[in-house]
Amino acid sequence: MNKSSLQRLTISAMLLAISVIFGMFKIPLSQVSEIRLQFLPVAVDGMLFGPLYGGIVGALSDILCYIVRPTGPFFPGFTISAAVQGLIYGLILRKSSGVGRIIVAQAVDCIVVSLILNPVWLMLLYGNAFIPLFIARLPKVLIMFPINTILLAAVLRPSKVWIGARLT
Repeated sequence: MNKSSLQRLTISAMLLAISVIFGMFKIPLSQVSEIRLQFLPVAVDGMLFGPLYGGIVGALSDILCYIVRPTGPFFPGFTISAAVQGLIYGLILRKSSGVGRIIVAQAVDCIVVSLILNPVWLMLLYGNAFIPLFIARLPKVLIMFPINTILLAAVLRPSKVWIGARLT
């Protein structure tokens, strides 16, 4: 293993640990909606190392969060959502982390993960209909979109400068 691979692995492990810590704290809004900041370290990892690393860190974060602090039944669909989220950030932010790309990444994440995948998993898990779950989650997504976009912009650029300087 060369120095660069070891550095990537070490930084990804640190970001995974931060994601697990963030995942332990949540603000429940309803039975099917909550606010978490677990996505931030996953987005940083995807931005720095690409979609593969982002997807792996996202999936491992979901699994480790469940092991550390289970909040219901384990369902692999949410692990898939977490991996897809890391893939999205890695695909969109790997080349550039400008404000436009951050907005696009957050929009794609909101649509694909928050409004499509997660309601499908909740539907399969609890037997609810998709449309009511979608409607119940829509206000949270609309409120959190600008907040998460600002958080991403505040975290991604300094992370790229600070961590990127250490990778050389």
